[in-house]
Amino acid sequence: MPSHNYVNSLKAGHLHTVSFRQEAIASISQFSGEFGPFLSFLAVNYLDRFLSRQRIPQHKTWVVRLVACSCVSLAAKMMKTSFSLVEFQRTEYLILGALKWRMRPITPFSFVSFFVPLFELEDPPLTQALKARAVEIILKAQIGRSKSSLKLLEFKPSIIAASALLSASHQLFPLQFPCFRKAISGCSYVNKENMLKCYDSIQEIRGLEEEDDRAIFDTDSSFSWSVNVLEQHLSSSESEITAERDIKRRRN
Repeated sequence: MPSHNYVNSLKAGHLHTVSFRQEAIASISQFSGEFGPFLSFLAVNYLDRFLSRQRIPQHKTWVVRLVACSCVSLAAKMMKTSFSLVEFQRTEYLILGALKWRMRPITPFSFVSFFVPLFELEDPPLTQALKARAVEIILKAQIGRSKSSLKLLEFKPSIIAASALLSASHQLFPLQFPCFRKAISGCSYVNKENMLKCYDSIQEIRGLEEEDDRAIFDTDSSFSWSVNVLEQHLSSSESEITAERDIKRRRN
């Protein structure tokens, strides 16, 4: 996990650190798109741990992209980019040194399947839907830019997994949610207090996402409404012009 000082600097809004991380995550998403979301998550994990243990590199676009590429390259061991092999090797060794060569971190995905049986869903498709939604929540939460997303860096992978499953169950099975919360809170491996804090952060992130979706929908709706009004106006204008032409022809 990243150091506490790094998390605190992000929460405090340290411009250089936050900006570098956001640009690097955007590049990681771009470079790792063809490999799937799990590789992207691992690459961002490398990035956060690297930035928390190493002085933030000089903030230039090519430096950000090189660090992002190196994180993805270390996670996938295959990348086609314009950077030279020497540049890659230097940056990779810099990252490896900062991470102390610990390249197999435990992620929340390792715990999703562990907690799912506690929900006691009898229908396999429902179980799969719950897992898929939890994974989606974890991925979106990691790359979010809100302060709630930064809070997740404070929690262990197991807590994030449990909280994401709770959030997913609240969305998919609202009537059964109280039973699910009781079941997972009663697990001896879960710190209930931390899980509820993490759950609240995830719910905040989901709320912000829904607000963004509504804003986009409202913008599209207002745009469509404007287009319809414009079309009606043009149609009425064309009708008036046609009527005027008919009147002139009759007079002639």
